[in-house]
Amino acid sequence: MSENILKHTATGIANFAINAIRAVDEASVELLLREILQSERVFIYGAGRSGLAARAFAMRLVHLDIPAYVIGETITPATRKDDLFICISGSGETSSVIDYARSAKRAGAKIAAITSYPSSTLGKLADLVVVIKGKTKLDISKEDYKKRQIEGQSVTLAPMGTLFEDTAMIFFDGLIAELMYRLGKNEEEMRKRHTSVE
Repeated sequence: MSENILKHTATGIANFAINAIRAVDEASVELLLREILQSERVFIYGAGRSGLAARAFAMRLVHLDIPAYVIGETITPATRKDDLFICISGSGETSSVIDYARSAKRAGAKIAAITSYPSSTLGKLADLVVVIKGKTKLDISKEDYKKRQIEGQSVTLAPMGTLFEDTAMIFFDGLIAELMYRLGKNEEEMRKRHTSVE
């Protein structure tokens, strides 16, 4: 029955995200939080579904009155010194992400990478890396059914980068909660900065 597949997969994704977020290095998160709070402006970019997580995070930063921009939007200004550029790529090899990161670094911005592969091109380019485990497009060719079953990896119907992308979205929501606490902001203050044209 498809309902069993739906519930099994959704539960598996949720459990994977919980374990992946628990495994995130706290020191790297603290560095990221410090950079967000100290930077003049925050720029964010991810391609595809990682880009959706990036946009949601940027929206919440704006609600917290933190100047945030999504790379690729027509109103996004140029990056410069004292800016932070947060790049999201599970593989760390997404060409557009790497190209934008290199450009921002040349302009003097600090680069923060959110990736599953700290030794990737993006990871090596970044000033700080937050590792979020997840099956990415790099893992598809390596998949082996028996190996996954032995290792207890049962979320086989979460295609391509789903595990990374969903976990990144939840991770960013956790960061927003931490920033709310540190800035002494509440939901009512954030609501005032939410769009009123809808």
